[in-house]
Amino acid sequence: MSESKLDDLLSCRNWSSVPELNDTQEPFSIPSADYNDEEFLRYLWREYLHPKEYEWVLIAGYIVVFIVSLIGNILVCIAVWKNHHMRTVTNYFIVNLSLADVLVTITCLPATLVVDITETWFFGQTLCKVIPYLQTVSVSVSVLTLSCIALDRWYAICHPLMFKSTAKRARNSIIVIWIVSCIIMIPQAIVMECSSMFPGLTNKTILFTVCDEQWEGEVYPKMYHTCFFLVTCVAPLCLMVLAYLQIFRKLWCRQVDFTDILYLLELQRCMKVAIFSHFVKNSKLS
Repeated sequence: MSESKLDDLLSCRNWSSVPELNDTQEPFSIPSADYNDEEFLRYLWREYLHPKEYEWVLIAGYIVVFIVSLIGNILVCIAVWKNHHMRTVTNYFIVNLSLADVLVTITCLPATLVVDITETWFFGQTLCKVIPYLQTVSVSVSVLTLSCIALDRWYAICHPLMFKSTAKRARNSIIVIWIVSCIIMIPQAIVMECSSMFPGLTNKTILFTVCDEQWEGEVYPKMYHTCFFLVTCVAPLCLMVLAYLQIFRKLWCRQVDFTDILYLLELQRCMKVAIFSHFVKNSKLS
C-alpha cells in the first residue's frame, strides 16, 4: 500500500479532486463534501484491506502450509511417543524441532497472513507482545536444537569414547534450550507496542494499527539485533559447519574406519541391552 497515497486521502476529506472514482465505486463511496467517517472507513476497507484476487491464492497457500505443517509435526511427535524403540537421542531432538515448528505454525502463520493481507494488527496490545515473542523463541529453539544434534553426532563419530550420549542428557539439553531461548528473547516482548500508521484514525478505527518495535534510542535496537544475529545465526552456523566438517574428515579421509564406528555404536547398544536385562532380572529376583 502506498502510504503517500493514503496520506493524501486522509488530508483531504472532500474527495472532489478524485473524479475517476465515480466510474468504479458504488454509490455510497462516491466522494462528496459530506462524506462521513463510516463511509470513509468502508472505503478504506474495500480499497486497501479487502483481499484482492491474487491474495486469495496467498491465503490458500497459507492454509495448505498450516494444515500440512501442523499434521506432519504432530504425527512425528506421536510416532516417537508410541514407539519406545524410537526414543533415541536424535529422535528426542527431532521431536523438539517438531514442537518448535508447531509453535511457529500456530503463532506465526495466522497472524502473519492477516497482517500481510490487511496491513493491520487486529490482536491487541497483549498479543502484540506475546506472538512475536513466541515466534522468536521458536526460532531460537530450532537453531539451538540443530546445534545440539550436530554436537551429538560429532561426539558419536569423532570421539565415541569421550562422551556418552543418553536420553536423559538429551532431555536435560532440551529443557536448557527452552529456558535459554525464553530468557534471551525477553527484550523482544518488552519493546513490542501497538501504534497507528495514521494517528488521525487512532480513535476511529483499529484499521492500520501496526505491531512494531518501539525503542527509546537508536543504539539499543542495533545492539539487540546484532546480538540476536550472533546468537541465533552466526554462532550455531559456525558450530554446525565445524562439527560436520570434522565428521566428514573422519568418515571420508579414513582417519577412522567406518566399520569401527558401527562396531562401537553396536557395542554401546548391546551394553545398554545387557544392563537393562540385568536390572530386570534382579528386580524379579527381589
